[in-house]
Amino acid sequence: MNIKEAITTLPQYVLPHHALSQMMSVLTHCENKTWKNLFIKQIIKHYGVNMDEALEQDINAYKSFNDFFTRELKPGVRPLSTEINAIVCPADGAVSQVGDITDGKIFQAKGKSFTAIDLLGGDAARAEPFNNGIFSTIYLSPKDYHRLHMPLTGTLREMVHVPGRLFSVNTRTTNSVPGLFARNERVCCLFDTEAGPMALVLVGAIFVSSVETVWHGVVTPPTVSSVKSWQYQDNAPTLKIGEEMGRFNMGSTIIILFGKDKAKWDAGFKADKTVKLGELIGGVVG
Repeated sequence: MNIKEAITTLPQYVLPHHALSQMMSVLTHCENKTWKNLFIKQIIKHYGVNMDEALEQDINAYKSFNDFFTRELKPGVRPLSTEINAIVCPADGAVSQVGDITDGKIFQAKGKSFTAIDLLGGDAARAEPFNNGIFSTIYLSPKDYHRLHMPLTGTLREMVHVPGRLFSVNTRTTNSVPGLFARNERVCCLFDTEAGPMALVLVGAIFVSSVETVWHGVVTPPTVSSVKSWQYQDNAPTLKIGEEMGRFNMGSTIIILFGKDKAKWDAGFKADKTVKLGELIGGVVG
């Protein structure tokens, strides 16, 4: 462990994560034109947001900072891979980790891992289809497009809201906080696909005011005191590859899980790689 990273992360253990996130939610949804325009301009300048890709390029047209943060892209700027059996990237961001789920464990950072059971809310039966499968973790920075899309066509089977903390998910914190992604509040979406079960886990983080899905709307806030699950046996929505499935109101991380021998990652899909929505990241096996 990097001692400097560990020391700088320590204050996060005592911060009131959810209270801070609620305060940020008020600020990011504020419709005061002067405030929201100043906030938007600072983020564009500081992070180098590419507004040429945005469907709406006039910041005055956004009613709040959150409206800007979850902005749509111009049609065609994120073309979907046309490869046969393609699995495509669900988001703009950077690959934190990618690899195998070994004996139920998912690699987080050097010397740290967490279990699929813990990630998916503590239910062994829910995690079992992913044992010895594959995973990838993609981090979305403030400059990125913050809507999430389907890596593969799938029919929704279950959505699970898992309570937890809201540690930052930047590299420094990921390297320092044990089991980070299984500690933070998250929304787990489980789909049936041509590659078998697929899980998309939307992990919250500090200053993330909301996680929502297209079929449910806002899932969090409010947070919950225990794991909450929705089943979709009847009238389950089917979302096509590349179709929007959810979004972060402020940035965070998405984790993708597939089962054993059902899918494989592309050779160029590696940790630290910058990725864009719709590009080829893997393929269905068989």
